Amino acid sequence: MGGKSSRHRTSRPRAPAPSSPQPQVPAPPTPQPQAPREIPQAPLEPRQTEPSSENGNTKLKEPHNCEAILNDADIAIDKSSVEKLQDQLYVGVFLNQKRKKYWVERTSHHNCFMLFARELAITWADDERYWHWPNFKETSDAFVDVAEMFKVCWLEIHGRFDTTNLSPGIVYEVLFVVMLKEPAFGWEVPVNLRLILPDGSTQKHKEKLMEKERGRWIEILVGKFMAVPDKVGDIQFSLYECEAGIWKRGLLVKGVVIRPKA
Repeated sequence: MGGKSSRHRTSRPRAPAPSSPQPQVPAPPTPQPQAPREIPQAPLEPRQTEPSSENGNTKLKEPHNCEAILNDADIAIDKSSVEKLQDQLYVGVFLNQKRKKYWVERTSHHNCFMLFARELAITWADDERYWHWPNFKETSDAFVDVAEMFKVCWLEIHGRFDTTNLSPGIVYEVLFVVMLKEPAFGWEVPVNLRLILPDGSTQKHKEKLMEKERGRWIEILVGKFMAVPDKVGDIQFSLYECEAGIWKRGLLVKGVVIRPKA
């Protein structure tokens, strides 16, 4: 057939029409680290804390009537810090030319006192026929006078103490601190012990010294009482034996201790 043959035309893929350029959005700036803002602070107030424990010891609170008591101290008291004052009060401070000693209990912070023999009224104590006054070591670097009986038939020892300086509301005990030194004799008859409180009430009992250990300091209880703020005043305490008429020997008197009852 004389007609024209038809060609198969392959159509080329048409390139996509160029798109309209999109506007470029600038990238957000990278945040820069900022210096921390300083916040003004109020000045710190000293924090009030309860007594804390350090090495088993409770931090000291100001003991009752401490300032007034220390006015009679034999040496200057270092009050530059609580710790220094605490150390001195735990060890003890001599008062009135070593006639008394004041200290504070480590655990309770209650006041304690020792009235040495020079602070007591001892019948015939100034007569060397009956009493002597040797020195005894009280602490590592301090000596105190003690009363040593040579021979007496009239034993009478009295003392008094103002309860104003005792910790209020605390039960205290009063004890004579004595020693029996050989040759000790004349103690077959018990001695009398008496405590008179500010309200006039009296506690009395007898004690057999014949049965006590020789050669070391011992404590003899006189009585017990509560330090009541509205009933302060002097307590009076005595150790005596004046009726048997027996000559006695070998008693040393260190003093009287007034401390919280254990």
